Amino acid sequence: MSQSDIRFEKVSKAYGTLRVVDDLDLNIAQGEFLSLLGPSGSGKTTILMMLAGFEAPSGGTISVGGRRVDHLPPHKRNMGVVFQNYALFPHMSVAANVAFPLEMRGVARSEIEEKVTRALDMVQLGAMKDRRPVQLSGGQQQRVALARALVFEPSVVLMDEPLGALDKQLREQMQLDIRALHKRLGLTIVFVTHDQSEALTMSDRIAVFNRGKIEQIGSPREIYDQPRSRFVAQFIGETNLVEGTLAEAGDAGATVKLDGGGTIRVQPSDIRADAGRILVSVRPERIRLGTDAGSQNAYPATVADAVYHGDHLRIQLDDGAFGFIAKADRKTAEFNPGDKVVVSFAPSDCWMLPA
Repeated sequence: MSQSDIRFEKVSKAYGTLRVVDDLDLNIAQGEFLSLLGPSGSGKTTILMMLAGFEAPSGGTISVGGRRVDHLPPHKRNMGVVFQNYALFPHMSVAANVAFPLEMRGVARSEIEEKVTRALDMVQLGAMKDRRPVQLSGGQQQRVALARALVFEPSVVLMDEPLGALDKQLREQMQLDIRALHKRLGLTIVFVTHDQSEALTMSDRIAVFNRGKIEQIGSPREIYDQPRSRFVAQFIGETNLVEGTLAEAGDAGATVKLDGGGTIRVQPSDIRADAGRILVSVRPERIRLGTDAGSQNAYPATVADAVYHGDHLRIQLDDGAFGFIAKADRKTAEFNPGDKVVVSFAPSDCWMLPA
């Protein structure tokens, strides 16, 4: 185990009879960007707070680099923490805010100035070191909070919804900035968010939480394209889910007999042929709309609604059974309510999971 590998072993957290984290086993590699993603109340922030030392586990162990840390106070864990609300001292300058954790650790004044300058340069705020937080934009204040978390050269940086208070454009820019900083410094980052797009954009891996447990963990592509449960399929982006029975499966793919009639041909998966009830997930952007059946999976439908989203149209379809949602590129075609179309998608465009 390397210096900042993190391991949760059978970690739980309960408040009275309410169990918010349930026997968590999780390994985080050194230099990894892991997002803890889930709805409110799923346990993700509690996990971060236990790792930081602000909450004590009810059971299990937490170790970093092979050394148990769950009994250590926060200041002895060598972890930087960034919160959504910035937590900056309004009466102190930017430089003084960044210097604060060094002063608490008894670092020499001459060394503090050097480290503060380096940290502010990392987040491109060196020219604003003498300003007060009130003189900064929301994005700049969050950069100060990030510099403060980095200034003492932590082994791990923990971020709890750090971009939640920013507007959309600034939030998207900060996503790219944090990702670039992670790659440049080789930091281990554990990032809590409820924003699926944010997790998909920034992460090496995503752990999707639901009711205190990990529903699925994997790369952004795995989580999005190969969901392992109904919850993950519906929580990560938008999808069409249809239910049926597995009729046939082999190395070349599988056939699902649909409850509403007909069949869907699906790409191969690790679901057994005797699995019984099956869900098929088809992302809206994978659906093609046309006038002919150009795929193994093709169904006649009527456009029920077409909603303008700038670069695409979100199409609600009435196909008599499934009510598919599709996304259509406005550069290739226009669709209007009442249009007759053929809905089609390839077996490789859909994924099979247990019902």
